[in-house]
Amino acid sequence: MHAYDADTAALARAVLAYAEHRLSLQEVPLDGSKTLAQLQAVAGATITPDGMGGIPALELFRDELALACLSTDHPRYLSFIPCAPTDASALFDLVVGASSIYAGSWLEGSGAVFAENAALRWIADLAGLPPEAGGVFVPGGTTGNLSALVTAREAARARHTGGRSTRPNKVAAQAAAHSSIAAMCKVMDAELVGVPATAAWRLSGDQLRAVLEEQGPESFFAVVATAGTTNFGIVDDLHSVARVCREYGIWLHVDGAYGGAGLAAPSVRHLFRGIELADSFIVDPHKWLFAPFDCCALLYRQPELARAAHTQHASYLDVLTGKPDWNPTDYAVGLTRRARGLPFWFSLAAHGTRAYAEAIERTLAVARFAETEVTRRPYLEIVRHSDLSIVVFRRHGWTAADYHRWSDRLLAQEYAFVVPTSHDGETLARFAIVNPRTSEADITAILDTMA
Repeated sequence: MHAYDADTAALARAVLAYAEHRLSLQEVPLDGSKTLAQLQAVAGATITPDGMGGIPALELFRDELALACLSTDHPRYLSFIPCAPTDASALFDLVVGASSIYAGSWLEGSGAVFAENAALRWIADLAGLPPEAGGVFVPGGTTGNLSALVTAREAARARHTGGRSTRPNKVAAQAAAHSSIAAMCKVMDAELVGVPATAAWRLSGDQLRAVLEEQGPESFFAVVATAGTTNFGIVDDLHSVARVCREYGIWLHVDGAYGGAGLAAPSVRHLFRGIELADSFIVDPHKWLFAPFDCCALLYRQPELARAAHTQHASYLDVLTGKPDWNPTDYAVGLTRRARGLPFWFSLAAHGTRAYAEAIERTLAVARFAETEVTRRPYLEIVRHSDLSIVVFRRHGWTAADYHRWSDRLLAQEYAFVVPTSHDGETLARFAIVNPRTSEADITAILDTMA
């Protein structure tokens, strides 16, 4: 709005002080949600013709608004999939915001794009994708899944030219696939076909082949397998699914938004056998790779297919599209983008990949402890053995209302955030453990409240 002056300098110091204080907390406050009426009472007139000034606005956020937002990095925030960014990545997010970088093209942001691509390369190598694999960081798994499916459909349609009447418009996935798959098929006006899971609740090649043969494999443009389902953390039988996809020439997309980070952990890496055969793959660093929101890594085996599907053409863009440069916006839905992969790159560069493997192994150890603790308590029961770091269990004798009362009480006390889930109509308890600061003592204390 104006040149950097004394007021701006004071605001900068205040913002940095707030960030330093927040990051220095040994245990962050969980905080809790407030009603619209409560927020209206304390922050109802923030937008005015003359403004309130930077320092008062920051104080309002610090003293009122921030306290009405749950801290996803709290060690007892175990609902949905938490976000526990490293201090290095959170601090570098400030740098990204202050740097005013447009990271949609090589011309405008080559340094940022180069660094992002280095982080993407690490992930591609973990997955065993070929040297030419590449992609882009997008806001989240939903955008990543949509972009991959759009690419898959365009690639399939390009193969089905030459007078053939059939245009593949189906996607196969099992019921436990993320809700975004169904939502994005709706956006694309594509048909989602469910594949029955195995007795181990996985998508497998045998079940997939039966569905493809029944409906006609030529009508499918993609199969979606999951590397770590959101509700139970289940990894599909990627190898057998990949073999069937190769047999029929159908695009295999692997949604590893949560669980794909497990590739960095030696103890569970074997679960992902077959991911190296995927045509596209996503993993969200803001879930289990300790980056800030919002950050999804989208990778393609053959990036040129994504470029053909997503490159936008306009006269003012000719200076970009007419060159062979790596422009991130050519590989996903969307044109304008921030350098959202830079905080993740910075943290990787600062800490090293060994530290990442150790942190993920730590969360897996706590998840195994949680299973053991549940098993030894007669009033609790594991619903399914965890592949990764999600633990789902039942409390004998409880109704759905009991689970919700328990969850509400923990949040009202600002002690823990553990919302119930459900499976086959049954309400259950669920821990999603992705924060290395979550301890065995946290697990024990929460389970004690269910006695």
